[in-house]
Amino acid sequence: MYPTRAPVTGRRVQFMATCLCDVFFDDVARAAVEVLEGLGCEVTFPPDQTCCGQAGYTTGDWEACRKVMRHVARVFAGEDPVVVPAGSCAAAVFHEGAVAFEGEPDHEEILALGRRTWEFTDFIVNGLGQQTWPGRLDARVVLHRGCHNRDTPTVDAVTRLFGTIDGLEMLDYEEPEQCCGFGGVFAVAFPHLSGAIGNRKIGHLLAPRPDYIVSPDMSCLLHQRGLAGRQGIEYPIRHVAQILRDARTGA
Repeated sequence: MYPTRAPVTGRRVQFMATCLCDVFFDDVARAAVEVLEGLGCEVTFPPDQTCCGQAGYTTGDWEACRKVMRHVARVFAGEDPVVVPAGSCAAAVFHEGAVAFEGEPDHEEILALGRRTWEFTDFIVNGLGQQTWPGRLDARVVLHRGCHNRDTPTVDAVTRLFGTIDGLEMLDYEEPEQCCGFGGVFAVAFPHLSGAIGNRKIGHLLAPRPDYIVSPDMSCLLHQRGLAGRQGIEYPIRHVAQILRDARTGA
């Protein structure tokens, strides 16, 4: 379920860094903030932010999920857009929260939060109206879409921006809509099945010999890099925000 968006009326945003940036991908957070500031945004970082609540939702512990999401709603109070550099965490707020809070007295508060929560690239293109991207990056890339970005504008937003970057070539590969096997706690609960799915995906992504495997979702990249590393396979990953930053700065 993709929400009707609250209109973006200014350039002040709240940045949800996510657990993945906090623990594994700090440069993704830096890149996302640099990109947003380069577009004229005033980026605020609520210091009390924690997990988005997705872990509780996907394990069926909706009481824990609701507890965390109520905290998220308090921390990200106000009217400013909430920008998230992870499709899965953004979807946790605007989709999973809407489901988990059905029948709860604060359901509308969670829905309102979801209406102003944006995946990073979706916000750039459809929130700010940025349709092209300046700069150059000489690289061949494959785009892993990520299941949480299905039926959202994110993939179209990424391909639109990438298609305007000089020197950047997007490569086709087999089964682009196929899951990589991560699925949140699915990879922990069913590691052999998750690994089989992931290895198939890795093979498809590496087949056209890209310089980078790119995704708007760090959880998928973390899972894929882990599987590849255990097999001694070089697996160069980049988040969309890093590609946009590096193209603009000429890195």
